[in-house]
Amino acid sequence: MKSIINYLFVISLFFMPSALFAIEIFESGTQRVSVLELYTSEGCSSCPPADRWLSELKQDKRLWKQLIPVAFHVDYWDYIGWTDRFASAAFSDRQRRYAQSKGLSTVYTPGFLLNGKEWRSFFGLRHLSLDDSKNAGNLIVKVNQQNVYATYKPAWQKINTPVLNIVLLGFDLISKVESGENRGKQLKHDFTVLGYSTVPMSTETGMYTATTQLPGTSIHAPQTAITTWISEQGDQTPIQATGGWLIQ
Repeated sequence: MKSIINYLFVISLFFMPSALFAIEIFESGTQRVSVLELYTSEGCSSCPPADRWLSELKQDKRLWKQLIPVAFHVDYWDYIGWTDRFASAAFSDRQRRYAQSKGLSTVYTPGFLLNGKEWRSFFGLRHLSLDDSKNAGNLIVKVNQQNVYATYKPAWQKINTPVLNIVLLGFDLISKVESGENRGKQLKHDFTVLGYSTVPMSTETGMYTATTQLPGTSIHAPQTAITTWISEQGDQTPIQATGGWLIQ
């Protein structure tokens, strides 16, 4: 009975009049939305070109509808003289887990993964081909201030222990690097992961639901966005995603 009451409470929040709450709604649709992950660092001299290329995706007509880019800053370059303020040991660990599960020989920057698979086209023609023909189910996320409510209805497949990944992205971020390999450079960052959290989802009447809050951050960005995706416990590969700009 308690789970049913909780479920009805969440659904009621979804349909409350917008005049009462400034609710932002993000919906994937049933076609697969691809997640492009960049692992980068301000301490890596090879990373600025990748960061600039990722920034160009702000103008890509597929943004948020078919493609969601995210930039995880790793901390394993901090030792050479410059501490990346966006870096996290958790992001480095995420890349290492990918390398282990996907059979990669090493972790490196800049490193790209497209839907959980190594993507090396950046070092070649940089052709970003997306397969959105797959029915990946529909993910709906509603944000009310700091609160996040999510429902996911899979296409057909059963998800083993589904997890909701919530990412707060920052844009138009500027760093003046004073030491290390990029000494003297001014670096601009977009799609930068400022906060990241995960929450297990509950099963209710043929769909998965989750209620949580936006991940916290101590860094102010001129512009922010949210992205969320579904994965399975023990497998970081994104299954379906949605996201978009947050009203400042």
